[in-house]
Parts: sequence; structure tokens; C-alpha cells
Amino acid sequence: MAFLRSLYLTDRIFYALGVCVALLFCAYLMEPVFYLAILLFLGIILILIVDIFLLFRGKNVNASRQVNAVLSLNDQNKILLHVSNLKPFSLKLKIIDEIPHQFNLRDFVVNTTLNKAQGEELYYTIAPKLRGEYVFGNLQIFVKTSLGLIARRETTNCEKIVAVYPSVIQMYRQQLIALKHPSFVQGENKNRLPGRSYEFDQIKVYVPGDDTRHINWKATSTTNEVMVNCYEDERSQQIYSIIDKSRVMKTPFNGLTLVDYAINSTLAFSNIVLKKQDKAGLIVFSKGIGSYLKADKGPRHLKKIMYGLYKEKYDYSEASYESLYASVKREIPNRSLLFLYTNFDSIYALERNIPILKLINTSHLLVVVFFENSELQTYSRQEASDLQDIYQLTIAKKFILEKNQIYKELQKHGIHAIQTSPENLYSATINKYLEFKTKGMI
Repeated sequence: MAFLRSLYLTDRIFYALGVCVALLFCAYLMEPVFYLAILLFLGIILILIVDIFLLFRGKNVNASRQVNAVLSLNDQNKILLHVSNLKPFSLKLKIIDEIPHQFNLRDFVVNTTLNKAQGEELYYTIAPKLRGEYVFGNLQIFVKTSLGLIARRETTNCEKIVAVYPSVIQMYRQQLIALKHPSFVQGENKNRLPGRSYEFDQIKVYVPGDDTRHINWKATSTTNEVMVNCYEDERSQQIYSIIDKSRVMKTPFNGLTLVDYAINSTLAFSNIVLKKQDKAGLIVFSKGIGSYLKADKGPRHLKKIMYGLYKEKYDYSEASYESLYASVKREIPNRSLLFLYTNFDSIYALERNIPILKLINTSHLLVVVFFENSELQTYSRQEASDLQDIYQLTIAKKFILEKNQIYKELQKHGIHAIQTSPENLYSATINKYLEFKTKGMI
């Protein structure tokens, strides 16, 4: 039964049998053709037996798949296939990889030919558009000899579950780009605003003028001298990425939502922040506060940010900026740099929330990052050919003008803003942060 399940007839044997049938029809007109059809049929049977003997005598190929445990969202991830021929003659292979159902590909095939005792490394690329777990199934390999009358299916059990995280590839790519920025080469202005955070430096003998609140009573009792703790101003600044995951951020662009663009950008941005010895934090909100990570630094903290971004789910509710303000007021007491990723569809939507944004900006340095519609701008450059086109182009230019008004309205209230297309989000946010560092604004 297993033999029959792995045996497949190819097109070549049906073509050969079709020739036999045609010769049998011709035999009604010319009798000698009948014997030719019989000889051809017997030859097909003999070659079929030889082909079955060659293919079903032992294993034909070894195969394996190499895929990373973590894939990058919206990037071309390479999948390697290793195949080797175990037979002393050449084989033709048709490889069907059971890729995850999220890609919706049902006709994915890789064809190759291997000479005797030859191994080959094949690869293809996939670009996942959703975060989460992806299940790779088995490798189905259909093997044919040069005779090509039948194919044998061999299954390689290599099922594997991989996780699609925010773009790690873009994170390292943006890191290399940012390392060429002048602030990395020349340093930044060290004149910062005084803060209330301190790092422990040393314990020393008390001298008049030292703050008595810092007396170390345990060390004093041990040395019989008054000892005080010395602190130095903390150089690391707190940088928070705030992501709005509400309905307005569900707009798709090139197969990816604005939320996912913000998530990818936040990971790359947080990596640059940590490289600059600052503290990176994360807040995700919609109708309430979702993920929250206190600003910290270190390689482990970047993994925490990555996992926090990975597990975020979409939300179709309206964003509550009141909840955001309450959370920022409660959780971030010191002055920090806040990058707010959101999207305002109209000037009215901004006017409803501008009082809260102004309150946040009084205690922190707020940068509002919102998106421009690249497809709408491309469409607005077209020429109108009829009355309907004139109407549609006018509406498109009205929306573009309203986006520019939102940008100017934020600047009018003293709030920094970035208006960018989704594909330029990485460079826009990182350059703004490095600009603030260079000017010593944080």
C-alpha cells in the first residue's frame, strides 16, 4: 500500500500510451502497424519495470531544510534546502516545500537535476506580513530518472515552528547607517538639562558642605568617621517609544499596516538609543494602556522590547489619549524624550487631542510621528482627463493639504512633529533623535 501511495505516473507514459492507441487505429488501414503497436506497448511495460526497479530500490535522496528560529517581519528571509543524490545515476527532482499557510501559496515548487552522488544547496526567500508563529511542514520530493515514466514521492519529516518578530534585519541595517551619522563620529553636546536621577559613585569622608541626607550611617558606624555617599549626575537619558495601535493605525501600505511599520521602526530606533548609552522604554496604547516597559539599557532590555512588540495584537477601538496622559504622568516622573507614533486623518481629530498633547509636552520633549499617504500623493500628480478625474484629484489634494495643516498646527503649539511616508519611517525617527542628541536638547 505504501508502494502505491508513493508511485506517480508522469505525462511521458500517457504520451507513449497515446501513441500506442493511435497506432492501433491505424492498424485498421495497414495490418503491419498492429504488430508495431504491440511491440511499442511491450517496450513501455519493460521500461516501466526498469524505472520502478531503479527508483524503489533503496532511498534516492537526502534532504533537509535550514530556517532561522526567528524571521523578520516584511523582510526577505532566506530559506535553504539541502539535497543530495544517493544513486549512481542522475535524478530529476521536483521539491514541494510545505510553507506556512499565512503565505497562501499552493503551487510552490522547486525543480532541479542532480548528477550521480551530487549534492546541491537551493534557496528561496519569503517575506512574512504578519507577526506570530509560522509552521513549516515536510518536504515532498518527487524523484524521476532519465526514463521519466514514473515518479516516486519521498517525504522528509522536517516540521518546524518559527516566530516572526519585528524586523531584526532592518534593525541591524539602520544601525550600520546610524554609525555613519556625524554624532557617532564627532560626539554630541554634553550641556544637558539638570535632572533628578543620580548614579552611585563612591563613599567618602564627610566634609562641610556635603548633603547630610546622603550620610551612610552603616559605614559611619564601622569607621568611626562620618561617611557620605557620593553620586554623579546620570548621563543616560530616558527615551520612550509610544505606539498607537487603535483603528487609525490599521491602514495598510504595501501589505503591512501602519502599526507594524511603527513596531519595526521602534525596534530599530530602540537599538540605536541603547547604542548611544541612553535608556529605551516602550508604551503601547489604544482605548487603554497595553504593553509598558520602563526605560532601561543593556542587551537584555532590547530582547524585552522585541518580545513586547512581538506579542502586540491589533485593536479596532478609538485611542484614549486621556489614558496615555495618566500613564505618562504616573510612570515617567523625569523629563524624557517621547516619540509618539500615531496617525491623524483630519484636523478635527488633532484638535480633539491637542490639549492633552500640550500637557505631555510641558513635562517632556514630545515628538509626534504621523504618516503621509504616498499613494495619494502619487495619484494627485496625475492629469485629469474628465470631470470625474477633476473631482477625485481635488479631493486628493484636499487630504494632502489637511495633512500639512496638521503638521503646522503641531508646530504652532510648540510640539515637534515628523510627517513621513511608511518606508522612510526608520531614517526619519533615528535622524530626529540624533539631531536632539547633537543639540543637547535632552
